[in-house]
Amino acid sequence: MLVSRAQELPPCSSSTLTFTSSCTFLSTLCSSNPFLSFPMRSSLSFLRSLSLSLSHQQPHHFHRHFFFRAISTPLSFSSPKPQKYFPRLAAASASSSHSTFVEHLACEPETNENWDFNNSSESEAAFDFDKNDGSLDLKHLPALSLDVKELEELPEQWRRSKLAWLCKELPAHKAGTLVRILNAQKKWMRQADATYVAVHCMRIRENEAGFKVYKWMMQQHWYKFDFALATKLADYMGKERKFSKCREIFNDIINQGRVPCESTFHVLIVAYLSSTIQGCLEEACSIYNRMIQLGGYRPRLSLHNSLFRALVSQPGASSKHYLKQAEFIFHNVVTSGLEIHKDIYGGLIWLHSYQDTIDKKRIASLRKEMRDAGIEEGREVLVSILRACSKEGDVEDAEKAWLKLLHCEGGIPSQAFVYKMEAYSKIGEPMKSLEIFREMQEQLGSTNVAAYHKIIEILCKAQEVELAESLMIEFINSKLKPLTPSYIDMMSMYFSLSLHDKLELAFSQCLEKCRPNRTIYSIYLDSLVNVGNLDKADEVFNLMLSDGAISVHTRSCNTILRGYLSSGEYVKAEKIYDLMCQKKYDIDSPLMEKLDYVLSLSRKVVKKPVSLKLSKEQREVLVGLLLGGLRIESDEERKNHMIRFEFSENSSTHSVLKRHIHDEYHEWLHPSCRQSEDSGDIPYRFCTISQSYFGFYADQFWPKGRPMIPKLIHRWLSPRALAYWYMYGGHRTSSGDILLRLKGNPEGAEKVVKALKAKSLDCRVKQRGRVFWIGFLGSNSSWFWKLIEPYVLDDLKDILKAGLAISENNSPETQDNNYDSGFESDDMLSNPSDGNS
Repeated sequence: MLVSRAQELPPCSSSTLTFTSSCTFLSTLCSSNPFLSFPMRSSLSFLRSLSLSLSHQQPHHFHRHFFFRAISTPLSFSSPKPQKYFPRLAAASASSSHSTFVEHLACEPETNENWDFNNSSESEAAFDFDKNDGSLDLKHLPALSLDVKELEELPEQWRRSKLAWLCKELPAHKAGTLVRILNAQKKWMRQADATYVAVHCMRIRENEAGFKVYKWMMQQHWYKFDFALATKLADYMGKERKFSKCREIFNDIINQGRVPCESTFHVLIVAYLSSTIQGCLEEACSIYNRMIQLGGYRPRLSLHNSLFRALVSQPGASSKHYLKQAEFIFHNVVTSGLEIHKDIYGGLIWLHSYQDTIDKKRIASLRKEMRDAGIEEGREVLVSILRACSKEGDVEDAEKAWLKLLHCEGGIPSQAFVYKMEAYSKIGEPMKSLEIFREMQEQLGSTNVAAYHKIIEILCKAQEVELAESLMIEFINSKLKPLTPSYIDMMSMYFSLSLHDKLELAFSQCLEKCRPNRTIYSIYLDSLVNVGNLDKADEVFNLMLSDGAISVHTRSCNTILRGYLSSGEYVKAEKIYDLMCQKKYDIDSPLMEKLDYVLSLSRKVVKKPVSLKLSKEQREVLVGLLLGGLRIESDEERKNHMIRFEFSENSSTHSVLKRHIHDEYHEWLHPSCRQSEDSGDIPYRFCTISQSYFGFYADQFWPKGRPMIPKLIHRWLSPRALAYWYMYGGHRTSSGDILLRLKGNPEGAEKVVKALKAKSLDCRVKQRGRVFWIGFLGSNSSWFWKLIEPYVLDDLKDILKAGLAISENNSPETQDNNYDSGFESDDMLSNPSDGNS
């Protein structure tokens, strides 16, 4: 059948299918096939564009009809040889080189590629770089060559037929079937044959199939590294924004002692920048640095600008950590003799203004360079200067920047007033700050939340009680939120002035108007201990301990311990001591001296936590988090393991959950991840110490460094585990349905589904690549919610509650199964090849 189809096609006259013969061939086919007919035009470029369009839109139909034409077309480009590093490794590689079908890399210039960034992050700065993201410059990068023999040059007819069949069939199958087909060819297939198939897949833009063939090749005993093939495949993966596969091939090249081509560095950086996944920006910076330091390349201007734009597109608090990287990009642009965009200067000043320690000399130097280049200081630059002045209390420079802002178009932004207020507060003039606040109300006609927070903070630090109280009342009446930061400032002022009655009143008002906050409770606990109201203090502490959204920390434990020791309640003091040992909290030195005496009276040896063990609650929580996507990293010998907690900055659920998890595993956290108790900020990423104790969970959930569903998962799906799985890796739809995200293989997902059904929890499954979504739809979501609700954090119950309520008549036997949700039945788990890829 294959031979007859080939004979039906117009003959190819030469060893190379030229562009002219391609156009003739297309016109012949379209004239005989009404489904592919189009108005004839004399322009050859039109025929070429049609050919490219069809090759992208119908890979499994069009390319099978043109199969023999496509696979007999050689790729031939000229290029210099790839660079190498480590001379000894390079020499060894050269001595062991062998002849293959692929001799060089072909970095073909791509057309009609859409490389727009999906950058959804917002920031205070509004920089306007050139729209080119760096991908268009790939056309101008030096091109290497790729030469592939034709099928007719192979001596054996059976080999030509088998290769033709593989090239036709492999792109149509998923990974499992594709590997099985390739395994069946092991007896006769060698590297040259596999290389030919991989190159053909890339030619018809079936790059996923080409990647799978490449990975299969690497596992064969005859495989020898082919730089050209790896580079070409990495470039295609990067252009499709599949950065993980591109990075995998990139690492293969590095591990072989080679330096990747400039195009590979370039396209991998662009692929990382195109993703909104957390951590991709850091990876893009790492590859950029290696591109310059390892490869010795000089990136294109558009790539410099794209990476810099990504750095300053983050919120100010997050972007400040990228200052060194931004300065490195600026240095490279200058030393390369490229044109410096005006927003590069503005972005650097913006980053410097967010630093904890302001480098005034560097800011002055950047402003001078802007003036020398004839670039005017815009509104954003002047606001950044005001921000820097506010941290240093530099009123003189702040007033100069203020005068320039008065002449800018668009008026003075509200944050400029806030920075000016802070600048005057630093030199001890709170009344001047209040005057600026009133001026802001007159000029703008309204006041935002940040302005109220700042002026109340300034007046509280100055201990202007009456003015602070009047402004607090004004703030509450404005209906603006959040009020919590201002309540914290008010209570701190009352505590420092020993106004404990007013502090308690402010605490009660805060609970009525705001969500519970650990800082608020800690200040109130300090006040109760200071006035000697230990019964109330004991009640507040136990409430903090039992409420996961609040929780206790080192400061609150030391506070209540101080109260118990001073009042002689030694039994309670010993219990707090045991708790602090369990949590590995530091005990204040003055308290420790007295505590040693108390413990000696009861003949109790001072405990020093030597070995750590997870409690039952911690074990159940850990199972839920691992199902939701938590990562475990192991050393090379798999003896010690580290748990990496990562939370999304864009998720309100994760913002609440991260504090609870940080407190829950406080004793296990790495010392660098433990926050000072005065800091209210918990990082979105933290990790545990490297510990052999986690070996069981690493073997069950992350064997060989990849997520896996344990065989005994049905034993560990407790209601608490399900609740934390939902909070960490779940989602509630607008209709109230509950979805749980799960990574693994179909067999593992099937085990989870069976375990859930054993608990009378009916669910549906949808596969998206390597990710499974387990859906509780309709009334099933309400039954699931009823099971897990006692273990969901109080602050998240309103956000995550299922949409339907369970009534007495709404039993599992009578529930409606007509769901219009797009979820497939769990039958697809037993036949993964039929699911979505």
